[in-house]
Amino acid sequence: MSDFPTFVEFHEEGPREGFQLETVLHPIESRIRFIDALSRTGLRQIQVGSLVNPKKVPTMADTPELFARIEKVASVKYTLLWLNKQGFLKALDVPDVTLEGWLYFYASDALARANNDRSAEQMRQEQLDFVKLYEHHQVPVTTASIMCAFGCNLEGEVSTQRVTDLLSWIREITVGRGHSLPTLMLADTMGWASPERLKQLIGAIRDIEPDIRIGTHIHDTRGLGLANVYAALQMGVDLFDSSVAGLGGCPFASHKAKNTAGNICTEDAVFLCEELGIETGIDLDALIEAAKIVEEILGEQRPGKIMHSGSLSRFRSKK
Repeated sequence: MSDFPTFVEFHEEGPREGFQLETVLHPIESRIRFIDALSRTGLRQIQVGSLVNPKKVPTMADTPELFARIEKVASVKYTLLWLNKQGFLKALDVPDVTLEGWLYFYASDALARANNDRSAEQMRQEQLDFVKLYEHHQVPVTTASIMCAFGCNLEGEVSTQRVTDLLSWIREITVGRGHSLPTLMLADTMGWASPERLKQLIGAIRDIEPDIRIGTHIHDTRGLGLANVYAALQMGVDLFDSSVAGLGGCPFASHKAKNTAGNICTEDAVFLCEELGIETGIDLDALIEAAKIVEEILGEQRPGKIMHSGSLSRFRSKK
């Protein structure tokens, strides 16, 4: 039996997750145009870039300048990604940034070592330091993300028990310190999720924490992206990370083609919600235009469907 939400929120990650994988630094004016177009779509949150080591991710080196030059819309939260204390402290100095405390956990030890040069256990312990850092700067702890929650190309299957054990740790370092239980984002980092597996994991989590808000970060690596979104909607999930034009992907996933390994296409997922009668607050036609802009910037055809076929609104208006 389905339990569709009445409203779904999309957090747009294309400007960060997509462009961090590029081998060239595209002109800042083009990326400003892209983000400004996203700001006019009705999206509630846009992740502009990341504050990471520019030697390791040179395409994010100009993030502070990019953030300063985009045209801010009052109804939109503009966020940045940081993975260590230095990045967070840099974010404190960025005017108009939305500061929310994120915690990152790995269900795959192999990915933790590849991505951070530390074990999953070390990364888990470091999150308590982040909670203390957020407390010191009066930044609310809002979200905990579990990477490779379904499986990992580097390590194999991930059990439900491993995910629920992490949830217990998340409760310990948040609720145990007087915080509210944060939103839990289940990240299908390397495209292992299937609809039934996704529903099973969400059900197991809700058996433990029935009132927790669950979101998903789904990659369309193996073509099940929208099927997984549909399954999540059936379970009442009302929050999705997504990337316009299907940007993004995990750099350690050994994909043969980068433009087929990205996040779910925001515009395709919004179209699905509209067809199900679920509100998103997003202007789909404006989102399609933003997708076309990024395709123009990258000089390649992106895998999104709706950006090329268009929505059904112009056909329905003929009646």
